[in-house]
Amino acid sequence: MSLNHVRPWRNIYRRQSRKIMVGNVAVGGDAPISVQTMTNTDSGDAAATLRQIEQCAEAGADIVRVSAPDQDATRALREICAHSPVPIVADIHFHYKRAIEAAEAGAACLRINPGNIGDDKRVKEVINAARDHGCSIRIGVNAGSLERDLLEKYGEPCPEAMVESALDHIKILEDNDFHEFKISVKASDVFLAAAAYQGIADATDAPIHLGITEAGGLMSGTIKSALGLGNLLWMGIGDTLRVSLSADPVEEVRVGYEILKALGLRHRGVNIISCPSCARQGFDVIETVRVLEDRLAHIKTPMSLSIIGCVVNGPGEALMTDVGFTGGGAGAGMVYLAGQQSHKMSNDEMVDHIVEQVEQRAAEIEAERDAADQAAE
Repeated sequence: MSLNHVRPWRNIYRRQSRKIMVGNVAVGGDAPISVQTMTNTDSGDAAATLRQIEQCAEAGADIVRVSAPDQDATRALREICAHSPVPIVADIHFHYKRAIEAAEAGAACLRINPGNIGDDKRVKEVINAARDHGCSIRIGVNAGSLERDLLEKYGEPCPEAMVESALDHIKILEDNDFHEFKISVKASDVFLAAAAYQGIADATDAPIHLGITEAGGLMSGTIKSALGLGNLLWMGIGDTLRVSLSADPVEEVRVGYEILKALGLRHRGVNIISCPSCARQGFDVIETVRVLEDRLAHIKTPMSLSIIGCVVNGPGEALMTDVGFTGGGAGAGMVYLAGQQSHKMSNDEMVDHIVEQVEQRAAEIEAERDAADQAAE
């Protein structure tokens, strides 16, 4: 939960959901909102899939989903789950045996639509496999694949149809006394997804997996996701999320974290506050920020950095950041540390110097945190 007693207008009150476990990651309740992505390698190639999972985990992914469409994939899943640094969700469509194989292979969660698995006996076998192997389940409802009877009833994909589909699937699990599940009601239409998520949030206390599905490329998909997911998160809805982009899965993780960071719901790495640049700039702000984003990507410690091209807003922004640099003209600018003017630095040397200052401050923050943890023990 994001609470700020000094600035209450920043507060976000999260919907009360029950907590489940996806491997060692808690989802729901008071757990941090987790960030997910999905691999796009050949799932049967364990080595390639693991490499991509490791890249995503390094970028901050808490959970990674892997398709399990055939037996080659579920065979590889055993090695993938054994060596993955994060819990694995097995993505299952239609064939109930793949779900059972994935549970046996060590998947932490099964992404299924119970209504697509088959008759009650097959659904029960999947649920038993999940229970026996400590798997949770994600019920994944998608506007693009709603049941035919619901489309006939409502005439088109709509929030009511998606919520009804979700509740029908929930009933199947609950009738089998299985409660370790989360739910998603995704659509590519931002309005449809947001309305469906609000509806399901009111109808169940199950943890909610957020996503705007098939959102598009890096630019358009980021904007759609920020609008849809950002508004829902601001309302307190959502316990885990995936940003669905036609882009490298690592980019999905980065965008997901940026959305959470903007709302104060998760903090990881350097939050760069920078101006759009104008004729007043004392250095090339755009190129400087691009380089700094790349060179500071390894920093995981939550902290802030302001990069402002001139003195109009620079000093004010620097008051609120750990490290700051403000252009002042004549080929140099002012470095701020902990909101205070510290020293001047030439524009030619400032990138290396800022990186050094950020790394130093990150080390100090980690040392302070370690000392506080030791004092609490």
